[in-house]
Amino acid sequence: MKKILLLFLLCCFSAYAETSSENIVSHLSSLNEKQKNVLYEFEVLKRNGCKTDQFWKENKNQFSELDAKTRDELAQQIFENSTVVYKPQKNSAVQIWMQTQLFTNWMFYLSAFIAICAVIALFKKYWSLLIGFLLKRLEPLLRYLFSPLLLTCELLALGIACVFYAVTIEDFVLRTVIIHLGLFLLWSQSTALFTKEYWVKKYIFEIESNFWGKDPWETIKTICLPAVLVTLALSYVLYKVPADIFYNYEIVISGIAFVYALPFWRFVEKYIYPVLFPFKNEGYRARSINSLGACTVIALILTVVLILQGNAVFYNVIAAFISLEIFSFLILSSKENHKYNLGNYYYLQFVIVLFLVLTFLYSYQIHSNEIIWFSLIGSCFFIILKYLEIFSFFSSWKRGNSWAWKLLGLAALLWVLGKGILLVSKQFFTV
Repeated sequence: MKKILLLFLLCCFSAYAETSSENIVSHLSSLNEKQKNVLYEFEVLKRNGCKTDQFWKENKNQFSELDAKTRDELAQQIFENSTVVYKPQKNSAVQIWMQTQLFTNWMFYLSAFIAICAVIALFKKYWSLLIGFLLKRLEPLLRYLFSPLLLTCELLALGIACVFYAVTIEDFVLRTVIIHLGLFLLWSQSTALFTKEYWVKKYIFEIESNFWGKDPWETIKTICLPAVLVTLALSYVLYKVPADIFYNYEIVISGIAFVYALPFWRFVEKYIYPVLFPFKNEGYRARSINSLGACTVIALILTVVLILQGNAVFYNVIAAFISLEIFSFLILSSKENHKYNLGNYYYLQFVIVLFLVLTFLYSYQIHSNEIIWFSLIGSCFFIILKYLEIFSFFSSWKRGNSWAWKLLGLAALLWVLGKGILLVSKQFFTV
C-alpha cells in the first residue's frame, strides 16, 4: 500500500512539473513580436537596476491575465534563450536608458581627456619647480643610491642574478647573451670593488700595473679574485647547462688567468720560460712574451696531466687547453719576438711542429673532431705565417715589384692546404 501511495505522489509531482513547463512553452508560443519586445525591455530594465513598476503599468494592457511570477519567467526566458532582433521603440524607457548610457560614457571620455590635458599643462608650468623640489628633498637619498660604490654593488648583484637565473632559460641565444652579460658584470664590478676604482679606464690601468707590481696582495685582489669569481660562475653554468660545451673554453681561460696571476709565478717564471726559449737572449725581448711562454708551459703540463687520466669527462677541457696553446704558440712563433736571437726562433718552430703532429695523432686516437679541426686550422695558420715570414729574411712585401709573385705564391699555398685538408678528410673520415 505504501509503495502504491509513493508511486502516486511521484506521478503527481511529475505531472505538475510537466504542466508548469508546458505552461511556459505555451505562453511563449502565443506571444507576438510586440509582446516579446515588451518583455525583453522589461528584463533589460530589471537587470540594470531600474524600476519596472511604471513600465509594466503602461504596457500591461497588451497582455491577458498574467501573474507576476509567469511574467518574470517569460521575460527571463526571452532574454536568455530567445533570438530577438530588438529595436527600442521611440521614446521608450529602454531607448532613453541606452541614450543616457551613451551620453554619460562620452562625458566620462571627455572628462578624462580634459584631465590629461590639464595635467600636462600643469606639468609644463610647474615641472621645473617640481623637479627642484624633488631634487632638494631626495638629494641625499639619490646621492646614496647612485654613489659609485653602491652602484657597483648593485651591478655586481645584477651580474650574479643574470648567471643564476639565465641557466633556466630554454632559448639558446637569449640564455647565452644573459649569461655573458652576467660574467662581464661579475668580472668588471668585482675588479672595481677590489681596486676601489669605479671607472673602467682606471681599473684597467690597475690590472696592467699590478700584474708586474711588487705588492703580491695587489696582484691577488686585482686579478686573482675576480678570476676566481668568474671561474666559479662558469662552473655553475657548466653544471646546470652541460650541453653548452663552449663554456669549457672560457673556464680554461679564466682558470689559467687565476693560476698564472698568483704572484709567486713572477719569481719562478724565469725558470719556466727557458723550456721554450733555451738560448740566451742577446737583445731585448718583451717581458710579456716571457710570461706567455711560461704560461704556455704550465698549460702544457696541465694538459698532459688530464690526458694521462684517460677519462672522457675531460675531453672538452683538453680541447679547450689545446686551442689556447695553439693560439699562444702562434704568437710566440713570430719572428718579431726573436729577431735578436734566431736560435730561439728556429727551436720554437720545431717545438710547434712537434706539438701540432702530436695533437693531431692524439685527436685521431680519441676520435675528437674538435681537436682534429683545431690542429688542422692551427697548422694552416702556422704555415701561412711562416710563408709570410720567409720573405722578411730577404725583403719586404712593400719593396720591389715582386709582391704580385708573393701573392700568387700565397694563393697556391692556400690551394695546396685546401687539397691537403680534403685528402686528410678522405683518409680519416667517412665521406
